[in-house]
Amino acid sequence: QVQLVESGGGLVQAGGSLRLSCAVSGRTFSSYAIGWFRQAPGKEREFVAVRGWSGGSTYYSDFVKGRFTMSRDNAKNTMYLQMNSLKLEDTALYYCAAGPGGTRPLNYGYWGQGTQVTVSS
Repeated sequence: QVQLVESGGGLVQAGGSLRLSCAVSGRTFSSYAIGWFRQAPGKEREFVAVRGWSGGSTYYSDFVKGRFTMSRDNAKNTMYLQMNSLKLEDTALYYCAAGPGGTRPLNYGYWGQGTQVTVSS
């Protein structure tokens, strides 16, 4: 079992920044990839970024590339998503998930509860 808890969401003006946290626990989480996804009202859940917990490359969706950055703090068992230059269209419920990797939500068997990000004009 793997448990994930997101935090750090909130209300921010367009052009601002937020850092989301994903605290991970469980016996085998280090063997998984951690993905970030988001879901806006009335839309499907979409891939944002992913990286392996133990290292390797980080992959970003085209619409966040250059603005969002994933990082990890091993001591805190936490994965972060630094979001800069936020746009109105970034407004969504953001989730972190653990699984084998890839961009499809179905690849991930463990999910957090989500944290809301709202970008205002």
